[in-house]
Amino acid sequence: MSGGVDSSVTAKLLADQDYDLSAVFMRNWDTRDESGTDSGCEWRRDWEDVQQVCKVLDIPCKMIDLSREYWTRVFEPCLRLWEKGETPNPDIWCNREVKFGALVDRITSENTWLATGHYANKTWHIQTSTSEARPQLVRPLDRHKDQTYYLAAIPEASLARTLFPLAQLRKPEVRDLARQWSLPTAQREESMGVCFVGEKRRFDQFIAQYIPPCQGKIVDNITDKVLGVHQGLWSFTVGQNARIPGMPERMFVVKKDPSHNEIRVVPGSDNPALYAQWIIADEWSWIWADSPPAEIYHELGLRGRIQFRHRMLDVPCTVRRVANDRSMVITFDEPQKAVAAGQIAVVWDNQTCLGCGIISEAGDNTSATDAIARR
Repeated sequence: MSGGVDSSVTAKLLADQDYDLSAVFMRNWDTRDESGTDSGCEWRRDWEDVQQVCKVLDIPCKMIDLSREYWTRVFEPCLRLWEKGETPNPDIWCNREVKFGALVDRITSENTWLATGHYANKTWHIQTSTSEARPQLVRPLDRHKDQTYYLAAIPEASLARTLFPLAQLRKPEVRDLARQWSLPTAQREESMGVCFVGEKRRFDQFIAQYIPPCQGKIVDNITDKVLGVHQGLWSFTVGQNARIPGMPERMFVVKKDPSHNEIRVVPGSDNPALYAQWIIADEWSWIWADSPPAEIYHELGLRGRIQFRHRMLDVPCTVRRVANDRSMVITFDEPQKAVAAGQIAVVWDNQTCLGCGIISEAGDNTSATDAIARR
């Protein structure tokens, strides 16, 4: 439980069934790392809300401190990528490494399941060759709140032991149920943003506490003229307004050059240079790790749909495996805007999530063959 309305309703739905139920609250961030005290710490309010809901539902709850695991397995790897100018997604890493990693590892009983308040769904697929039932991650009823993008990296073994009670509910229905049941969190506002940054701080100011400034040039990608300075490659992402004072038109980040510590920009938010025709995604993982789709080995590739941001509409693509490598070349049917290194590319077969990888490179209508050859 997180202290929000979604996990509260999830707990109530399960409490009304014949389960031996207990709640777990994960403390993933130690604010003493920043200030030396626990003052102003948001997790305390979350934990208090969890306890209040569990008291109403008459179920036990406990807090598990996973801040060390979060620091070493999520935050530090993300820091290294931000420092290189990439755009990682800590929420996906957290689900893989902490919630469905370190937490699930503590579940020792085979008859114990993990239930979450994610808007996601799971089905079981019977393989004809073995008659074995295997779990599939699929989209929920509420596509607006769909969180399956964030779950694309969790391993099959963890997915098999997970329940998604909100799969067939829409957010307004969840809120109505919370009010109907008089849950203490019924009126609580929805939390947004990265958990360790919180909702009251700016991301760049927060990250500056951990990555020292590394001033570099902001350069016009067409003329090579220096237009300004930046304080670190992490301070902007591809597609973002570079906010350069004194310019006659807005300039947008088209790419970063770590070797020269440069951020390169182009005029206009819809500049053709902001679009990519293909990407290379590394460290690829299939949810069914031992049986990736056979089509990725063929010249025509696997036809599917792709997301590389949470709220983007998935778009058609073709996926091919890079020879002798755990990387995929993914070609979009139509060019896509603002694709950044470090983002997570998630591939779907209709409503079923197949797997994901970390974007390392994006290109325009030129072939990806040269990029692969440089490796």
